[in-house]
Order: sequence, then C-alpha cells, then structure tokens
Amino acid sequence: MLMKIKSIISLALLSAVLLSCKKENAAEKEGEGDKPTTNQSPYLNKIYDFKQAPGQFTNDLVKTDILIGSAGNGLVSLGGFGGYIVFGFDHSVTNTTGADLGIYGNPLIGIGMEFSEPGIVCVMQDQNKNGLPDDVWYELAGSEYNDQTTIKNYKITYYKPSKLTDDIRWTDNQGKEGLVLKNQFHTQDYFPSWATTNEISFTGTLVKNTLTPGEIITNKPLSFGYADNGSSEYASLQEQFGRGYNTFDIDWAVDATGKKVTLSNIDFVKVYTGQNSNGNPFSPDNDNDRSRFIGEISTEFGGAVDLKLLKNK
Repeated sequence: MLMKIKSIISLALLSAVLLSCKKENAAEKEGEGDKPTTNQSPYLNKIYDFKQAPGQFTNDLVKTDILIGSAGNGLVSLGGFGGYIVFGFDHSVTNTTGADLGIYGNPLIGIGMEFSEPGIVCVMQDQNKNGLPDDVWYELAGSEYNDQTTIKNYKITYYKPSKLTDDIRWTDNQGKEGLVLKNQFHTQDYFPSWATTNEISFTGTLVKNTLTPGEIITNKPLSFGYADNGSSEYASLQEQFGRGYNTFDIDWAVDATGKKVTLSNIDFVKVYTGQNSNGNPFSPDNDNDRSRFIGEISTEFGGAVDLKLLKNK
C-alpha cells in the first residue's frame, strides 16, 4: 500500500513538473515568436525582397544567395536612393541590452580616402504571424535622423532612358531633378530589370550628402546608425576582428511620426540607400574628366548577424 501511495505521489509530482515545463516552454515560445528556437543561426537565412534602384552595379551585383548563412562571401548593390533589400533570420531577434544587429558592407576607412555609402535600416515585427514582411516598418533612427538637413518621406522617381547609353533622369517631391550618370567602367543597363514600367519610385528618409572633392574623392561617414558606413565603431571592429560591420540597437526604433516605439523582438529587416548622390562632386558639370569616375552612391550589403548569437558562437 505504501509503495502504491509513493507511486501515486511520484506520478503526481512528475505530472506537475511536466505541466510546469510545458507552460515555461509555451511562455518562452510566445516571447520569441513562432520561428524555430533550437540550433539558431546568427546569420540571415532568407531574402524576402530585393529591388535595386538605378546604378552602375544594377543588374550586376544581384546574387543574394551568397548572403545566406554567413557574412563576407560577397555583396549586393542596392543602387541609388531607395534601392532596398528585405531579409530575416530563422528566429525572432530579441531586443537585448545594447546592440542587437550587425550589418556588413564595404566602406573604405583609410584616412583621406574615406568612402561610405550609408544605408538606412528599418525593422518589423511579424504581428499578424503570417511569416511575411507585411506589417509596420520602424526606422532605426541613426545620428542624422533629427538633423535639420534630413528629409522624411522623401520620394524619388527614376525614368527609363530611351537608349542604353543614356544617363537615367530622376525627379523628386522637393521639386528637384537630376541624373544617375553612366560611366565607362560599367556598360550594362543601369535601369533595374525587375521594373515592369518606365517609371519607378522609392520613398524613405533622405540624409545629407557627404561627397567631398579632392585629389581623392571621398564620401565621409556618418556618426552611427547606418549600414555600409565607415564610422569609428566600424573601424574599431575591423581592427579587432579583421572585418568591420555596423551595429544597430532595436531600441532606436521610431514610428512614422518619429515617436519612439518599444519592440521586444523583430522578425524582418530592411536596408535601403539613404543618400541621393550621383558621385559627381563637380555637378552640374557632368563633362569634367572625373565627373563619372566613381559612380552614384549606392549602399552595398554583405550580410547580417544577430549579435547575441554571434557572441555565443
């Protein structure tokens, strides 16, 4: 009888423990989203969308498969202002203390030869749980977000030229117009092949141009909060690890009105070119010997990591 009672008590205790474990696991899963929580990779694992704006590497640097599962295996170019890539991980990225995301690019950081091509970063939660980036984007406000030169809701429209050799004209919602300049180094079509119309538009936050003429043409980095940006942090990480990257804190997220939002985790990330510059410091003189030497400012993207998992590897 005593053995039977012990057995009954043991079974009851075991049931309680199992029930408790189930509840804890359910709570953990609810907090981390619906994506797998075991054997998580620190690297991005899926590209959801990729739309280049016009540029010298458009229709050229387009192989996104090299970005999955690692970083540093290659690059894609996003083209001029607004060109973007959307990606995700095999898990929800948790908002922890400090930097949460690392994004790779290829800025030049040598003194007197700095060349950055800043990309703006936005994040999204999968609020409707359908596994698609179709909810609300929140911008991660970088150092220039509140600068008086920054333009929110900037819209640019690019027009397909009649000839392959022609520059690509653009207009914007600020009443300005300009050209994406063709150059001798890249002779392919600069207007993206994904476009099904003769006009394509992009909208986002425009940050100031930092193009500087000189014996070496430079494009100075911004302080923080941008991809493909040779900031002091990037330079420090490159010196430390042999390859730099830009870091991002989910706590920087703001809504469309600029109000700070609190996100416990995110599921999708978007990076887009944040400057509108044809790379010509002599503009509007497009016939200078060096006017077409470097090409437009176009963010390059070389992969992304969940930093908390990278540190644990």
